[in-house]
Amino acid sequence: MTLTGKNHLAGQAKAGGGNTFQSVNPATGKPLPTDFRNATEEEVDTAVRAAQAAFPAFRAIAPAERQKFLNAIAEEIEGLGDELIERCVAESGLPAGRITGERGRTVGQLRLFGKVVAEGSWVDARIDR
Repeated sequence: MTLTGKNHLAGQAKAGGGNTFQSVNPATGKPLPTDFRNATEEEVDTAVRAAQAAFPAFRAIAPAERQKFLNAIAEEIEGLGDELIERCVAESGLPAGRITGERGRTVGQLRLFGKVVAEGSWVDARIDR
């Protein structure tokens, strides 16, 4: 997991034009490496337009494909490995065991939601004769 400090807009990493900031380790009070940038109003507008443009295509995706998408997100989170845990500990001050549990809960929820989406009962379809 390499932090670039860039904002990701419409599939591209952008340096951004907003003010820079650093996260701070609450245990030490010291800034962590990597400068981040606040998104500008233009960057937020770009992100919103990209989401609006992507929505019709995503909406048309079959439930089984949505499940694959959510599972892929879970796999990417798990693939970040210990580096994700270490950074979260440094940024939050929470113990590694808690962060590991939160990661497990998050990926478990993504996979469960994927199963529910693919299974379809959430639609609550009824045939009223």
